[in-house]
Amino acid sequence: MTRCEHTQTGHVIIWSLLVVAVLFAIKATFELGPHRELLLVGIGLLITLASFYKLTIRIDDETLCASFGVGIIRKRVSIAEIAGCEPIRIRWWYGWGIHLTPYGWLYNVSGLDAVAITLRNGRKFALGTDAPHELVKAIRRLAPPN
Repeated sequence: MTRCEHTQTGHVIIWSLLVVAVLFAIKATFELGPHRELLLVGIGLLITLASFYKLTIRIDDETLCASFGVGIIRKRVSIAEIAGCEPIRIRWWYGWGIHLTPYGWLYNVSGLDAVAITLRNGRKFALGTDAPHELVKAIRRLAPPN
C-alpha cells in the first residue's frame, strides 16, 4: 500500500531538451546531403527527455522508491535500512539528473530543495523534491527508530 507519493516535473529539462531536439531535427531536414548523425542526436535527446522529465518518489510500508521519467531509472531502498533523513538546500551547480555530491548521489530534476538520507550502513544519498519537509515526515513516520 502506497503511503506517500509525490511527483516533481522538471519543466526546464523538458523545454530545453525539446527545443534542442527540434532544432537538430530542423537542421537535419533542411541541410543538403545525409545528416543521419543530427537525427540521431535529436532522437538521443528525446530518449533523455523521456528518461528524466520527472522524478516520482513513492513510499510504501517497506520501500522508498524514486524513479525518473517513465521509470526505467530508479533508486530503491528498504525503509528499514534508513537511519536518518533531513531537508537540505543543495548548490545550484550540483545540477539535475544523477550526480555525486557531498550528500552522496543526488537524484534531482528541478530546484534546490532535497532530502539527505543516511542508511544504516553509512551510505548516503539525496532526493530532490519541492516538498522536502513532507518527505521527511513521511520517512520518519515509517522508518524504525535508531
